[in-house]
Amino acid sequence: MIEKDIASPSRTKEILQRHGFSFKKSLGQNFLTEPNILRHIAATAELNKESQIIEVGPGIGALTEHLARSGGEVLAFEIDGRLLPILEETLAPYDNVTVVNEDVLKVNLREIASQVFDLEKPIQVVANLPYYITTPIMMHFLESDLPVEKMVVMMQKEVAERIQAKPKSKAYGSLSIAVQYYMEASIAFIVPKTAFVPQPNVDSAILKLERRQQPLVEVKDEDFFFKVVKAAFQLRRKTLWNNLLHTFGKDEATKAWLEQSLSLAEIDPKRRGETLSIEEFASLANHMLECKQN
Repeated sequence: MIEKDIASPSRTKEILQRHGFSFKKSLGQNFLTEPNILRHIAATAELNKESQIIEVGPGIGALTEHLARSGGEVLAFEIDGRLLPILEETLAPYDNVTVVNEDVLKVNLREIASQVFDLEKPIQVVANLPYYITTPIMMHFLESDLPVEKMVVMMQKEVAERIQAKPKSKAYGSLSIAVQYYMEASIAFIVPKTAFVPQPNVDSAILKLERRQQPLVEVKDEDFFFKVVKAAFQLRRKTLWNNLLHTFGKDEATKAWLEQSLSLAEIDPKRRGETLSIEEFASLANHMLECKQN
């Protein structure tokens, strides 16, 4: 028989006290104590017994147990070795969970995943991501060679809003483009700060990301495309022209190259980066490469 949810406030408190666990602020540890929210996260991920799931930062296993109940194999990366004996105890009822005591940003993801999953089949990432390292972890998975088809991840509400933002909005920036290039992004629901121990300063959001069959736009060189995007948002109040000069150089040859590229892409250099669509950025980057070669 399965015990009551790990995430109930009373059981969370009892587990932490029994193991003498103290939170490390440097690791961004905030544990959810609201089982209904965890059920909602698992439902948003649309799991079944074929699902292959990666979790980052399982904590004491509150979300992990819901993933194990609803999904197939679960691979959880936990950087804090102090949590391993707790996870061994709380996840004892589940034989479909593998906990790895590693920093997910430093491991060979493919090598570890291949020991647990069938890499011919899709993988999804479902996690309550530490606030301080949300973006690097997400990009690590998006750019990895794992077949990550879907991500259902909790993060600061403000970061989730930036990721799903559209052009001409305050939240829109290089992060919006970097993620939307690969994935369709939507906020599934908001999680109040009161649902955590210890309580963070801000509300969170569950962001659902689904892999596009192919990137949103066709670019000649992905690295260069992202360099142009990053350049456009370097100094937010500056025009696109000033930002491009800031990144690529101010000599006459560079100015001529940028003028020609912007003209061919039909983009007014006086516009600001946040007004350009992803399609316009792709056109600009492609024309810049063409003009450079001619």
